[in-house]
Amino acid sequence: MAQDPPGPATAPLPGAARGGPISHAVFRVARLHRLLAGRLLRQVGLHPGQETLLMHLWESGPQRQTDLMAVLGSDSATVTRTVQRLEQAGFVRRGPWPGDRRATLVESTPAGNALRARVEESWRELEQITVAGMDGAERDTALSVLTRLEENLLAECPENRR
Repeated sequence: MAQDPPGPATAPLPGAARGGPISHAVFRVARLHRLLAGRLLRQVGLHPGQETLLMHLWESGPQRQTDLMAVLGSDSATVTRTVQRLEQAGFVRRGPWPGDRRATLVESTPAGNALRARVEESWRELEQITVAGMDGAERDTALSVLTRLEENLLAECPENRR
């Protein structure tokens, strides 16, 4: 008789998920990671996903909104909503793209730029909590496995390749 794979006592594997214990674990971990990220980012005045858009603006400067969609692997509605909320908070501004008024330019404002150090600190804290108790080799293995999982999923969802 096959045994259930070991797992945390707080998250028993539902019968319907027995055919996908790794997928179930990824789902649980992703959910908890996003909850913690949300808690940390709320202290900065952001919601999950907003910081990654800002990170791209901080690294690359002003971007066309369509380019942000591609680099974030998000759809138009999600990026538009994120940009609108960041704009309402005063962290980004939108305007016409030079030379093509149909395209929208998105850039970080001074208030948005001022968040950078706090966002970076939030990500460091999230990383420390996520890998607590893991040595360097375990961290390397975890990153390697996660990279492989991402590659496998991207092969089925090439529209999200960045």
